[in-house]
Amino acid sequence: MGKASTPGRAKTRLVPPLTAEQAACLNTAFLQDAVANVMAAGQTAAVATYVAYGPAGSEQFFRDHLSEEVRLVECCLPNFGDCLLRAVRTLLDAGHDSACVLNADSPTLPTRYLLDAVAALSAPGERIVLGPSEDGGYYLLGMKRAHHGLFRDIDWSTASVCRQTCERAAQLGLEISWLAPWYDVDDAAMLERLNAELEERADGAPHTRAALRLVMAS
Repeated sequence: MGKASTPGRAKTRLVPPLTAEQAACLNTAFLQDAVANVMAAGQTAAVATYVAYGPAGSEQFFRDHLSEEVRLVECCLPNFGDCLLRAVRTLLDAGHDSACVLNADSPTLPTRYLLDAVAALSAPGERIVLGPSEDGGYYLLGMKRAHHGLFRDIDWSTASVCRQTCERAAQLGLEISWLAPWYDVDDAAMLERLNAELEERADGAPHTRAALRLVMAS
């Protein structure tokens, strides 16, 4: 799930400490690293890379900043749950056996977590795959069928999202395969954590690293 990097509309919870322009630059880098991560998973498993994007009419931004191999799906609806559902339905209608919606706020998410999701969805039986975020949301939700109930009456952008999604899954009789938790970079504290993680690592998230160097130098 990707949002065009318009200053003042992208990563606004990072302003301050960043300026609106810096936050937009970081949004682009996060998106590029998230896409690279999915494509890396595709080197090992049968994974197709899509970006479900908004706002409406911003396709050219994604064409300019992402690989031409990435398929784009406009998903701009008033309710975020409807955006997620449209993305899932589009992938399943395209003939894929399963679909995952993934955030673009976790640029250092380990690729193995994506491969774990693929393995869980490849196993027999109906289930969903859920990757919980440490803030109470989720970074990944995968399924074999488009279950509308998973997106109904969810308090989006709150710490209740993952819990409420689990409740909807229980109501639908769906087994949950859990991924390891990870974190979203959506506020100043998590930005500091991201910086610390990248300082400890020699590789990973190259676009984010480059964007952070520019931010720190300005």
